[in-house]
Amino acid sequence: MSATVENRRSEEMIKKAKKQSPWAIARRKLFSNKLAMISLGFLVLVTILAYLAPVIAPFDPYRVDIMNRNASPSADHWLGTDNSGRDILSLLIYGGRTSLTIGFICMFAVVIIGTTIGSIAGFYGGLVDSLLMRFTDFVMNFPYLVFVIVLASIFREAGIWALILVISSLGWTGAARVVRSKTMSEKENEYVMAAISIGGTPFKVIRKHLLPNVMTTIIVQATLLLAVMIVAETALSFLGFGVPAGTPSWGNMMSEARQPHVIRTMWWVWVPPAMAITLTILAINFIGEGIKDAFNPKSTR
Repeated sequence: MSATVENRRSEEMIKKAKKQSPWAIARRKLFSNKLAMISLGFLVLVTILAYLAPVIAPFDPYRVDIMNRNASPSADHWLGTDNSGRDILSLLIYGGRTSLTIGFICMFAVVIIGTTIGSIAGFYGGLVDSLLMRFTDFVMNFPYLVFVIVLASIFREAGIWALILVISSLGWTGAARVVRSKTMSEKENEYVMAAISIGGTPFKVIRKHLLPNVMTTIIVQATLLLAVMIVAETALSFLGFGVPAGTPSWGNMMSEARQPHVIRTMWWVWVPPAMAITLTILAINFIGEGIKDAFNPKSTR
Protein backbone atom coordinates (compact mmCIF):
# COMPACT_ATOMS: atom_id res chain seq x y z
CA MET A 1 0.00 0.00 0.00
CA SER A 2 2.80 2.39 0.94
CA ALA A 3 4.63 1.60 -2.30
CA THR A 4 1.52 2.52 -4.29
CA VAL A 5 1.23 5.84 -2.44
CA GLU A 6 4.89 6.62 -3.06
CA ASN A 7 4.50 5.84 -6.77
CA ARG A 8 1.51 8.16 -7.00
CA ARG A 9 3.44 10.92 -5.28
CA SER A 10 6.37 10.42 -7.65
CA GLU A 11 4.07 10.59 -10.67
CA GLU A 12 2.47 13.78 -9.32
CA MET A 13 5.87 15.37 -8.76
CA ILE A 14 6.95 14.43 -12.30
CA LYS A 15 3.78 15.91 -13.78
CA LYS A 16 4.22 19.07 -11.71
CA ALA A 17 7.85 19.42 -12.87
CA LYS A 18 6.79 19.04 -16.50
CA LYS A 19 4.31 21.90 -16.10
CA GLN A 20 7.00 24.25 -14.78
CA SER A 21 8.82 26.62 -17.09
CA PRO A 22 12.59 26.23 -17.58
CA TRP A 23 13.13 29.41 -15.54
CA ALA A 24 11.07 28.04 -12.65
CA ILE A 25 13.00 24.77 -12.71
CA ALA A 26 16.31 26.63 -12.81
CA ARG A 27 15.24 28.85 -9.91
CA ARG A 28 14.25 25.83 -7.83
CA LYS A 29 17.54 24.07 -8.56
CA LEU A 30 19.53 27.21 -7.75
CA PHE A 31 17.74 27.72 -4.42
CA SER A 32 18.46 24.11 -3.49
CA ASN A 33 22.19 24.63 -4.07
CA LYS A 34 23.37 25.50 -0.55
CA LEU A 35 26.87 26.55 -1.56
CA ALA A 36 25.54 28.95 -4.21
CA MET A 37 23.00 30.41 -1.78
CA ILE A 38 25.61 30.93 0.96
CA SER A 39 27.88 32.58 -1.61
CA LEU A 40 25.04 34.80 -2.83
CA GLY A 41 24.28 35.86 0.75
CA PHE A 42 27.95 36.65 1.34
CA LEU A 43 28.19 38.71 -1.86
CA VAL A 44 25.03 40.64 -1.01
CA LEU A 45 26.37 41.31 2.51
CA VAL A 46 29.73 42.54 1.19
CA THR A 47 27.99 44.78 -1.36
CA ILE A 48 25.66 46.28 1.26
CA LEU A 49 28.53 46.94 3.67
CA ALA A 50 30.61 48.51 0.88
CA TYR A 51 27.88 50.89 -0.26
CA LEU A 52 27.04 51.83 3.33
CA ALA A 53 30.67 52.82 3.90
CA PRO A 54 29.93 56.47 4.83
CA VAL A 55 27.62 55.20 7.57
CA ILE A 56 29.49 52.23 9.05
CA ALA A 57 33.17 53.06 8.47
CA PRO A 58 34.73 54.06 11.83
CA PHE A 59 37.12 56.65 10.31
CA ASP A 60 37.53 58.83 7.27
CA PRO A 61 39.64 56.74 4.84
CA TYR A 62 41.54 59.87 3.77
CA ARG A 63 42.38 60.89 7.33
CA VAL A 64 46.15 60.77 7.90
CA ASP A 65 47.43 60.22 11.46
CA ILE A 66 51.23 60.46 11.51
CA MET A 67 51.35 59.57 15.20
CA ASN A 68 49.71 56.16 14.55
CA ARG A 69 51.60 55.02 11.44
CA ASN A 70 51.85 51.23 10.98
CA ALA A 71 50.00 50.60 14.23
CA SER A 72 49.02 46.99 14.91
CA PRO A 73 45.36 46.06 15.57
CA SER A 74 43.99 47.57 18.76
CA ALA A 75 40.74 48.68 20.38
CA ASP A 76 40.92 52.02 18.53
CA HIS A 77 41.86 50.53 15.14
CA TRP A 78 40.50 46.99 14.88
CA LEU A 79 42.65 46.14 11.84
CA GLY A 80 45.50 48.54 12.54
CA THR A 81 46.74 51.39 10.36
CA ASP A 82 48.86 51.71 7.23
CA ASN A 83 52.04 53.64 6.48
CA SER A 84 50.11 56.93 6.44
CA GLY A 85 48.20 56.23 9.64
CA ARG A 86 44.91 55.56 7.85
CA ASP A 87 42.51 53.06 9.44
CA ILE A 88 42.70 49.69 7.63
CA LEU A 89 39.09 48.74 8.39
CA SER A 90 37.79 51.99 6.90
CA LEU A 91 40.03 51.55 3.86
CA LEU A 92 38.75 47.99 3.47
CA ILE A 93 35.10 49.06 3.49
CA TYR A 94 35.58 52.04 1.18
CA GLY A 95 37.94 50.00 -1.01
CA GLY A 96 35.22 47.39 -1.45
CA ARG A 97 32.88 50.06 -2.77
CA THR A 98 35.46 51.17 -5.35
CA SER A 99 36.40 47.64 -6.46
CA LEU A 100 32.80 46.42 -6.64
CA THR A 101 31.68 49.54 -8.52
CA ILE A 102 34.39 49.01 -11.11
CA GLY A 103 33.53 45.31 -11.30
CA PHE A 104 29.79 45.82 -11.76
CA ILE A 105 30.08 48.66 -14.29
CA CYS A 106 32.72 46.83 -16.33
CA MET A 107 30.69 43.62 -16.22
CA PHE A 108 27.56 45.33 -17.56
CA ALA A 109 29.55 47.17 -20.24
CA VAL A 110 31.36 44.02 -21.33
CA VAL A 111 28.13 42.00 -21.47
CA ILE A 112 26.37 44.68 -23.54
CA ILE A 113 29.25 45.04 -26.02
CA GLY A 114 29.89 41.31 -26.25
CA THR A 115 26.21 40.42 -26.62
CA THR A 116 25.66 43.04 -29.33
CA ILE A 117 28.66 42.01 -31.43
CA GLY A 118 28.20 38.29 -30.84
CA SER A 119 24.48 38.23 -31.66
CA ILE A 120 24.92 40.29 -34.85
CA ALA A 121 27.84 38.14 -36.03
CA GLY A 122 26.02 34.90 -35.24
CA PHE A 123 22.75 35.97 -36.85
CA TYR A 124 24.07 37.41 -40.10
CA GLY A 125 27.06 35.11 -40.66
CA GLY A 126 29.07 35.43 -43.86
CA LEU A 127 30.96 38.67 -44.43
CA VAL A 128 29.50 40.41 -41.37
CA ASP A 129 30.56 37.52 -39.17
CA SER A 130 34.06 37.48 -40.66
CA LEU A 131 34.57 41.22 -40.20
CA LEU A 132 33.31 41.27 -36.63
CA MET A 133 35.30 38.18 -35.62
CA ARG A 134 38.51 39.52 -37.17
CA PHE A 135 37.96 42.73 -35.22
CA THR A 136 37.42 40.60 -32.11
CA ASP A 137 40.66 38.75 -32.77
CA PHE A 138 42.48 42.07 -33.16
CA VAL A 139 41.18 43.35 -29.81
CA MET A 140 41.94 40.01 -28.15
CA ASN A 141 45.57 40.14 -29.32
CA PHE A 142 46.01 43.83 -28.53
CA PRO A 143 48.83 44.54 -26.01
CA TYR A 144 46.71 45.01 -22.91
CA LEU A 145 49.29 46.53 -20.57
CA VAL A 146 50.53 49.01 -23.18
CA PHE A 147 47.00 50.22 -23.79
CA VAL A 148 46.44 50.59 -20.04
CA ILE A 149 49.59 52.65 -19.57
CA VAL A 150 48.75 54.94 -22.49
CA LEU A 151 45.16 55.55 -21.37
CA ALA A 152 46.20 55.97 -17.75
CA SER A 153 48.62 58.70 -18.86
CA ILE A 154 46.10 60.45 -21.12
CA PHE A 155 43.11 60.26 -18.79
CA ARG A 156 44.92 60.55 -15.46
CA GLU A 157 42.40 63.11 -14.19
CA ALA A 158 39.45 60.86 -15.04
CA GLY A 159 40.10 58.67 -12.00
CA ILE A 160 38.44 55.26 -11.96
CA TRP A 161 36.53 56.02 -15.19
CA ALA A 162 39.74 55.66 -17.18
CA LEU A 163 40.22 52.19 -15.71
CA ILE A 164 36.60 51.28 -16.45
CA LEU A 165 37.07 52.45 -20.05
CA VAL A 166 40.21 50.34 -20.46
CA ILE A 167 38.79 47.13 -18.99
CA SER A 168 35.46 47.49 -20.84
CA SER A 169 37.19 48.23 -24.16
CA LEU A 170 39.34 45.11 -24.04
CA GLY A 171 37.36 42.62 -21.97
CA TRP A 172 34.34 41.84 -24.16
CA THR A 173 35.94 39.44 -26.66
CA GLY A 174 35.27 36.22 -24.74
CA ALA A 175 31.61 37.09 -24.19
CA ALA A 176 31.20 37.97 -27.88
CA ARG A 177 32.56 34.59 -28.97
CA VAL A 178 30.31 32.67 -26.57
CA VAL A 179 27.17 34.61 -27.60
CA ARG A 180 28.05 34.23 -31.30
CA SER A 181 28.39 30.46 -30.94
CA LYS A 182 25.09 30.14 -29.08
CA THR A 183 23.30 32.45 -31.55
CA MET A 184 24.52 30.44 -34.55
CA SER A 185 23.10 27.24 -33.07
CA GLU A 186 19.79 28.86 -32.05
CA LYS A 187 19.12 30.57 -35.39
CA GLU A 188 18.80 27.17 -37.10
CA ASN A 189 15.71 26.34 -35.04
CA GLU A 190 12.26 26.45 -36.60
CA TYR A 191 10.91 29.29 -34.48
CA VAL A 192 13.63 31.63 -35.80
CA MET A 193 13.04 30.58 -39.41
CA ALA A 194 9.31 31.11 -38.91
CA ALA A 195 9.88 34.61 -37.52
CA ILE A 196 12.07 35.49 -40.51
CA SER A 197 9.60 34.01 -43.01
CA ILE A 198 6.72 36.19 -41.78
CA GLY A 199 8.78 39.34 -42.35
CA GLY A 200 10.42 39.90 -38.99
CA THR A 201 13.29 42.38 -39.16
CA PRO A 202 16.73 41.19 -38.04
CA PHE A 203 16.64 43.51 -35.02
CA LYS A 204 13.22 42.21 -33.97
CA VAL A 205 14.20 38.55 -34.46
CA ILE A 206 17.37 38.99 -32.42
CA ARG A 207 15.64 40.95 -29.66
CA LYS A 208 12.43 38.93 -29.33
CA HIS A 209 13.47 35.41 -30.30
CA LEU A 210 17.22 34.86 -30.12
CA LEU A 211 18.29 36.85 -27.06
CA PRO A 212 15.65 35.35 -24.70
CA ASN A 213 16.95 31.88 -25.60
CA VAL A 214 20.59 32.96 -25.26
CA MET A 215 19.91 34.75 -21.98
CA THR A 216 20.93 31.79 -19.81
CA THR A 217 24.39 31.79 -21.40
CA ILE A 218 24.64 35.56 -20.99
CA ILE A 219 23.72 35.37 -17.28
CA VAL A 220 26.35 32.72 -16.60
CA GLN A 221 28.95 34.73 -18.51
CA ALA A 222 28.03 37.92 -16.64
CA THR A 223 28.45 36.21 -13.27
CA LEU A 224 31.89 34.87 -14.12
CA LEU A 225 32.92 38.16 -15.75
CA LEU A 226 32.24 40.02 -12.50
CA ALA A 227 35.01 38.01 -10.82
CA VAL A 228 37.34 38.65 -13.77
CA MET A 229 36.71 42.40 -13.63
CA ILE A 230 37.49 42.59 -9.90
CA VAL A 231 40.70 40.62 -10.43
CA ALA A 232 41.66 42.93 -13.32
CA GLU A 233 41.17 46.03 -11.17
CA THR A 234 43.22 44.49 -8.37
CA ALA A 235 46.05 43.45 -10.66
CA LEU A 236 46.27 46.79 -12.47
CA SER A 237 46.11 48.78 -9.23
CA PHE A 238 48.79 46.53 -7.72
CA LEU A 239 51.05 47.33 -10.68
CA GLY A 240 50.33 51.05 -10.33
CA PHE A 241 48.24 51.48 -13.50
CA GLY A 242 44.76 51.10 -12.06
CA VAL A 243 42.87 53.17 -9.52
CA PRO A 244 44.76 56.43 -8.81
CA ALA A 245 47.02 56.31 -5.78
CA GLY A 246 45.31 57.57 -2.65
CA THR A 247 41.86 56.34 -3.70
CA PRO A 248 40.74 53.46 -1.45
CA SER A 249 40.47 50.18 -3.34
CA TRP A 250 41.40 46.59 -2.62
CA GLY A 251 44.04 46.72 -5.34
CA ASN A 252 45.68 49.83 -3.90
CA MET A 253 45.68 48.24 -0.46
CA MET A 254 47.41 45.17 -1.88
CA SER A 255 50.05 47.38 -3.48
CA GLU A 256 51.46 47.91 0.02
CA ALA A 257 52.48 44.24 -0.05
CA ARG A 258 55.11 45.01 -2.70
CA GLN A 259 57.45 45.96 0.12
CA PRO A 260 59.11 42.87 1.68
CA HIS A 261 59.16 44.22 5.24
CA VAL A 262 55.39 44.77 5.07
CA ILE A 263 54.82 41.12 4.13
CA ARG A 264 57.10 39.90 6.91
CA THR A 265 56.10 42.12 9.83
CA MET A 266 52.84 43.94 9.03
CA TRP A 267 50.31 41.25 8.16
CA TRP A 268 47.34 43.51 9.05
CA VAL A 269 48.12 45.78 6.07
CA TRP A 270 47.67 43.17 3.32
CA VAL A 271 45.88 40.14 4.81
CA PRO A 272 42.42 41.85 5.17
CA PRO A 273 42.22 43.02 1.51
CA ALA A 274 43.67 39.71 0.33
CA MET A 275 40.99 37.80 2.26
CA ALA A 276 38.25 40.15 1.01
CA ILE A 277 39.34 39.66 -2.61
CA THR A 278 39.72 35.88 -2.26
CA LEU A 279 36.38 35.30 -0.54
CA THR A 280 34.52 37.62 -2.92
CA ILE A 281 35.99 35.92 -5.99
CA LEU A 282 35.21 32.47 -4.57
CA ALA A 283 31.64 33.53 -3.79
CA ILE A 284 31.12 34.87 -7.31
CA ASN A 285 32.55 31.70 -8.87
CA PHE A 286 30.33 29.47 -6.70
CA ILE A 287 27.30 31.55 -7.72
CA GLY A 288 28.31 31.22 -11.38
CA GLU A 289 28.69 27.45 -11.06
CA GLY A 290 25.33 27.26 -9.32
CA ILE A 291 23.63 29.20 -12.10
CA LYS A 292 25.33 27.04 -14.72
CA ASP A 293 24.09 23.86 -13.01
CA ALA A 294 20.62 25.32 -12.57
CA PHE A 295 20.22 26.00 -16.30
CA ASN A 296 21.82 22.69 -17.32
CA PRO A 297 18.97 20.21 -18.01
CA LYS A 298 21.36 17.27 -17.49
CA SER A 299 22.38 18.44 -14.03
CA THR A 300 20.95 16.35 -11.18
CA ARG A 301 21.80 18.80 -8.39
